[in-house]
Amino acid sequence: MRKWVSAIHEILSRKKPLVMALILSQEGSTPRTAGTRMMLGGDGAFVGTIGGGWIEACVMETARDMLGRPGAVIRSFDLTSEIADAMDMICGGKLEILIDAIAPDEINRLFFTSFLQMLDQRQKGLMVTELMESGSAVLQVRRAVLRQDGGIIGDSDFKTEIDSISKKLRAPVLTQSGDRRFFIEPVLSAGTVYFFGAGHVSLQTAILAKRVGFEIVVLDDRKEFANTSRFSDADDVRVLASFEQAFEGIEMHADSYVVILTRGHLHDKTVLQQALKTPAGYIGMIGSRKKRDAIYRVLENEGFSAGDFEKVHCPIGLSIGAQTPEEIAVSIVAELIHARSLK
Repeated sequence: MRKWVSAIHEILSRKKPLVMALILSQEGSTPRTAGTRMMLGGDGAFVGTIGGGWIEACVMETARDMLGRPGAVIRSFDLTSEIADAMDMICGGKLEILIDAIAPDEINRLFFTSFLQMLDQRQKGLMVTELMESGSAVLQVRRAVLRQDGGIIGDSDFKTEIDSISKKLRAPVLTQSGDRRFFIEPVLSAGTVYFFGAGHVSLQTAILAKRVGFEIVVLDDRKEFANTSRFSDADDVRVLASFEQAFEGIEMHADSYVVILTRGHLHDKTVLQQALKTPAGYIGMIGSRKKRDAIYRVLENEGFSAGDFEKVHCPIGLSIGAQTPEEIAVSIVAELIHARSLK
């Protein structure tokens, strides 16, 4: 979510108009799911994708026509087997897409500035897009964010209409109240993965974790490994003076994920010892059960208990028979996704 909010904020901060395409509903087999967005900026460049192909081309054409003009439309696509075959598509579902022109006025700039600040503060809540419709016409689009702490960003007079929606909602939902529809999305932190160790497995895992929405921080005591040339997609790359101070200057949260992939057992133990003292929501360490048990015995002598080790995923990753760095990355990221889904 932060990615598209940041993109909108950046465009509006330059006082440029934009058009946002948002998938409101999806049935059957479609390229992307509800909540997926694509933006057309004032410079004519598109950010994001709603799946490519014929549908995206149609939406792009409509967006270009709307750029700089107020208003919104909803386009429905029914990908019957005949249409899918004609367009050389393998999907055959239905999509409803809101195409919304967002003006760079003070109200919109303030809304997305406040929303971005909320995301940076790791606050949770609900993002609500209200659609006031008359037949097939969209009369008005309003937005609000209902923060978990009770605060509200934007319009708020529809709060009672969505009281029945759980604050633990994890997937977008489209609901109706009279002549108004509400597209409600959970505001959740994507989570930050801290990779301790910048070797081959870390590199492949960081690439994949970034693609599924995690923020990436890489830490190692070797600058030839921990650098932005190798980890070009990472949000932060740090060269440590020593793994003894691996967490210095890092503020851990419940949505922090610690992945321990250093080059040796001693460094793994050193990092794990520090990680166990943090509120990180996930701690994973690479290695065999034999290695794990040996490290645990040493840490028990240093005052840690069996209860402390229960929150450690070791061997890290789901058991899928992974062998190569790329396969191990898949197993680790799958476990990270699962851990994130439980929060």
